Amino acid sequence: MRWALAVIVVLTPCITVLFTPTAHGQVPGPPVEPGPPALPVVSAQIVTQPRDKATDVNPTAPVQVSVSHGVLDAVSLTNPEGKPVADHLSSDKLSWTTTEPLGYAKTYTWSGTATGIDHLRRAITGSFQTVIPERLISGRINAADNATYGIAMPIALTFSSKVIDKAAVQKALSVRLSVPTEGSWAWLDDTTVHWRPRTYFAPNTQVSVTAKLYGLAMGGGAFGREDITSTFTIGRSYLLRGDTRSHRLVVYANGIQVADYPASYGLDSDPGRGTHSGTHVVMSKFPVYYMSNPKYHYKNVEARWAVRMSDNGEFIHSAPWSVAQQGRTNVSHGCINLSSTNARAVFDAVLPGDPVEIIGSSRQLGPSDGDYYDWTIPWATWTAMSALPA
Repeated sequence: MRWALAVIVVLTPCITVLFTPTAHGQVPGPPVEPGPPALPVVSAQIVTQPRDKATDVNPTAPVQVSVSHGVLDAVSLTNPEGKPVADHLSSDKLSWTTTEPLGYAKTYTWSGTATGIDHLRRAITGSFQTVIPERLISGRINAADNATYGIAMPIALTFSSKVIDKAAVQKALSVRLSVPTEGSWAWLDDTTVHWRPRTYFAPNTQVSVTAKLYGLAMGGGAFGREDITSTFTIGRSYLLRGDTRSHRLVVYANGIQVADYPASYGLDSDPGRGTHSGTHVVMSKFPVYYMSNPKYHYKNVEARWAVRMSDNGEFIHSAPWSVAQQGRTNVSHGCINLSSTNARAVFDAVLPGDPVEIIGSSRQLGPSDGDYYDWTIPWATWTAMSALPA
């Protein structure tokens, strides 16, 4: 008969550990603590924006694919013609996005794959449809790119049809200036919004106008057709001041008087012939312009060095037939008559956007006289014509 041998190991004066030999005399090691449970292996989790089968998606809304627990192998979004939309896959292959706007009223289809940390590949599928506008509205900016204008030039945006949500449209408009300038938008009617500074522009100001219209909901189911921009320069200060009572037209360049011309203005006693008082803006100029007015029985009268200052028929131009009256009496049909030499000097010097300030007549420039009556509106009234709070 064998006796089991108990081995006593003294670790401290107070602690003993007993090991009982196995049948083969081996002593087991200490018990092993169990480790944390193994994490489950997760497949790639794919999120698309917009979601599958989404409708009425704005064509400028973010279009993205993201993945967790894996990477994107390849992603493509194609239009109804099967053409891929321009895109970008991030360097870590965790996100993908389009880099160009989508079109209206189109169905776009996803394709691609992602591989999860479980090494399984998942397909990226689905489609969505962009919004279908009831109508598209386009816009036009009056100022041409890279052109130079006078200090009174208003920025005018004209829309192809009525704008219902004027506040939304105005939020999409921006004017950036190289010189800090107080200014405001004002809606002149349902299709026209203008921006002007509180006082004339500072000379040599750089102006950039942006209208982010594409994808913009304009109200009543209408959307913007496309974005429009214009970048231009305000040139030197050139100002014309006319007084119908003194029959003079005085010219100031950069604040200095450079000319004082005798002139003949409209015959104020005839309501149809008076020159309008108020601040006009040079709109265009023509070496030769043929003028007609059936009411006063003349047609295709040649006027040289014609400078248009409103859309109601008022010009500054050469009038050799009225030289004897220039500086003495007003005999024109509303235009500012000058001698040929003086008219040529004005023609050569002016730019579109130069102000022409007229005083003395009983008729006031206003909305019925054409595009640029902006400076006749008091500033408080002008800012109240904005669709957004000041």
